[in-house]
Amino acid sequence: SGAVAAMRLLEEHRLAGCVLVSACHTDLGDAGEAASGYYPPSGGEWKWSQIRKHAAGNIVILHSDNDPFIPLPEAQHVAESLGVPLRVQPGRSHFFSAGEDLVEACLAAADAAVSAEASGST
Repeated sequence: SGAVAAMRLLEEHRLAGCVLVSACHTDLGDAGEAASGYYPPSGGEWKWSQIRKHAAGNIVILHSDNDPFIPLPEAQHVAESLGVPLRVQPGRSHFFSAGEDLVEACLAAADAAVSAEASGST
């Protein structure tokens, strides 16, 4: 639910950028996730354009090809809805361990934020 919480935050608040890991857009039929209030219908429809705008388009999405919890089509839908690329990493499960892919994603988002600030586009 971390990626989902970040997306809901971005609906209302500006950030310099964001890295979403194993993002989903539905509760996947899980009663606990449904009760969280993050997902439609209880959480309201996703405000994709607001999320993108409030992150200044600086969104990096990572997903694994073998995530045991979040099916790949969930992350594909999020990426398509936000109009950003999806980085599919082989064999990373649910990203339980640190890895260069996570570091590179964070650095890419940070570099984009610094560049945007330097050019005055934030």
